[in-house]
Amino acid sequence: MEPVCYIFGAGDVFSPKAKVTPNDIVIAADGGYDKAVKEGYEPRAVIGDFDSSPMPENVAAHVIKLNRDKDDTDMLAAVKLGLRRGYKLFVLYGGVGGRLDHTVANFATLRYLNNFDARGFLIDRDSVSTVITEGKITLPKKASGTVSAFAFGGDAEGVSYKNLDYILTDATLTPDFPLGVSNATVTQKTAPAEISVKHGSLLIFFPRT
Repeated sequence: MEPVCYIFGAGDVFSPKAKVTPNDIVIAADGGYDKAVKEGYEPRAVIGDFDSSPMPENVAAHVIKLNRDKDDTDMLAAVKLGLRRGYKLFVLYGGVGGRLDHTVANFATLRYLNNFDARGFLIDRDSVSTVITEGKITLPKKASGTVSAFAFGGDAEGVSYKNLDYILTDATLTPDFPLGVSNATVTQKTAPAEISVKHGSLLIFFPRT
């Protein structure tokens, strides 16, 4: 099983189900340290500018204090740390809720991961979001319910769906028309749903299992 980098932000955290193995790592982004500890996780690193929460002291985690005048969000800084440590699969908790612009910034962070042949999953209460770029994703078999896909950062060309209520084949999705909203997994499906894109990126939402 591929090792996972779990990142906790300071947003809303909804009942994490992560089973951390010795090959995995937990990183806290700024105020996400308190959220992770509250949920029973022990971050190995904490990174942030600590402008809205106190910097943890006397903790086992490696604490990295960033300058407040920076370009990266704390979540992106945590993702970059995980990439430097060799991780390709990221699960982000505490990245939604609160300020809407921070949530949108975390969608951009999901896209950023694709630049390094990596993939991230942002966990909400009932759904999971991810970004794919010129590739495909097979949804978990247990994911049953609403699925949405949006062109992200420009036109998405060659978009195809399998095992969803509404099928697309080699279609184009554009940022100014939300054609991909409110699709759904097929009832009594025999195979998991699959979404692919040949050119461009898709921001995808699917049910949390």
